[in-house]
Amino acid sequence: MKLLMSLCFCAVAGLVAVQGAPAGPRVKTVNGVVEGITAQSGVRMFRAIPFAAPPVGELRWKAPQPAKKWAGVRPAVDFASSCMQRPIFGDMEFRGKGTSEDCLYLNVWTPAKTASEKLPVLVYFFGGGLMAGDGSEYRYDGESMATKGIVSVTINYRLSVFGFLAHPELTAEAAYHSSGNYGFLDQNMALQWVQANIAAFGGDPKRVTIAGQSAGSRSVSVQLLSPLSKGLFSGAILESGSMVSAVKPLSLADAEKRGLEFMAAAGAKSLKDLRAIPAEKVLAMTAQPAWTRFEAIADGYQVAAKDLIECADKGELARVPLLLGWVTEDRNAQSLLGENPATPEGYSAAVRKLFGADADRVLASYPAGQTADQVLDAAQTLATDRGMGYNMWRLAEGHRQSSGQAVFRFLYGRPRPKFLGRADQLPGTAGGIITNAAAASSVPKWRGAVHSAEIEYALGNLATNKHYAWEPADYKLSEVMEGYFANFVKTGDPNGAGLPKWPAYAPGSGFQIMSLNAESCAVPETRQRYLLLDGILHKK
Repeated sequence: MKLLMSLCFCAVAGLVAVQGAPAGPRVKTVNGVVEGITAQSGVRMFRAIPFAAPPVGELRWKAPQPAKKWAGVRPAVDFASSCMQRPIFGDMEFRGKGTSEDCLYLNVWTPAKTASEKLPVLVYFFGGGLMAGDGSEYRYDGESMATKGIVSVTINYRLSVFGFLAHPELTAEAAYHSSGNYGFLDQNMALQWVQANIAAFGGDPKRVTIAGQSAGSRSVSVQLLSPLSKGLFSGAILESGSMVSAVKPLSLADAEKRGLEFMAAAGAKSLKDLRAIPAEKVLAMTAQPAWTRFEAIADGYQVAAKDLIECADKGELARVPLLLGWVTEDRNAQSLLGENPATPEGYSAAVRKLFGADADRVLASYPAGQTADQVLDAAQTLATDRGMGYNMWRLAEGHRQSSGQAVFRFLYGRPRPKFLGRADQLPGTAGGIITNAAAASSVPKWRGAVHSAEIEYALGNLATNKHYAWEPADYKLSEVMEGYFANFVKTGDPNGAGLPKWPAYAPGSGFQIMSLNAESCAVPETRQRYLLLDGILHKK
């Protein structure tokens, strides 16, 4: 019998090769066969694999639907389009083809040769304020982590008005009687895809760690909270972002009211009219200050409509080990000082305005010296703890006490090295690029590690960022951080050979955290500061 070589598939434990054809690596997923490429490192890369149906037309502002099956071999070489977004952050460098509503795709990097290897899996959610970002960004590239024996995945999820609009009509048509938070549902759908398909790429669906930074970290906390995602992952990494905080998310009723106002502003009289408006025109409305942000909603479906700190304290988060932390300048000094000068008097005035009757206790816990530098250091530390550190600490504290799972805490402190761009392209402390000289001159100098500075270090991607003069100390720190992260993905514990000992955050260790810097070491946390903030910010 004559063999049709170009059509004959030889499948070995999920990895598919085509006889008689110079094909790239092929994997058979539930929906069909994908063909990727192989990097010089030997890592196999598969880009733009659909994990859900395109959320267009009648599917705009609906929960994601399953991806359709396809016949033949689907190329998985180029990155997909980014989800609809405006160019808000100048330091985001995408590798896809523009923006589109048709954007629910994911990327896989695997070192596995066969599906029998059962390697640990890392699924990383990008940051960007739920307004911007993409799984193709260089800083999230999964190749380096894959060389450590990990199957790495990045995903896209809907953003801004496309990902987080709520409206009474949307709530009425949804079987789950809620609306908004579609971006989080996209993430959940991607995790379901991983459970169904990652074994074919050599991954172990029982060893999946989810991770993210900023809005990506907040997304991780949502998946920890969501009953929809229980059992879809076995560990979590959170960097500078938590929904568990003293600030409650917008209620569904308030979000629906805002959705009605958005519909009126768009000139639409019904949901059908709003869905008929071209995506570009809908997106353009988000350039208006009133519609710039569409946020997470306490929808009662994914995000509980109650105190999320209480959820953590009662053990309602997924009971998995956590690795989490933040950076020393997640918020800068000026964000606390406002128009006050960097003097002891100016600092005191700012603290009294923010904390009222509690100001004396706060000033005692965050004392400022007499010099401007001492004042700025105190203001930056308090601003970061108030705006970021407390939220992260409170999630960790509740989870540590209620889950029975290990929690590993870090504080990242290495400032970025010399910036190689122009003065009018100075990166801001929120991770964005300041694009004019006047604005750049108003930004205080970095006094620590700015928001998002640690990503390239943790994922081994310093070399892909050409905007900084990386030094040997930076590469050393990256090697240490990537080692910690890789070990945690593999075992739920960051410790391993050649790395400084990282104790779990617990009474038995003296509540030590890992100080990540040019020289990394475990240090005791100034715990009383967070206990103080807890009593002030989270009134019992």
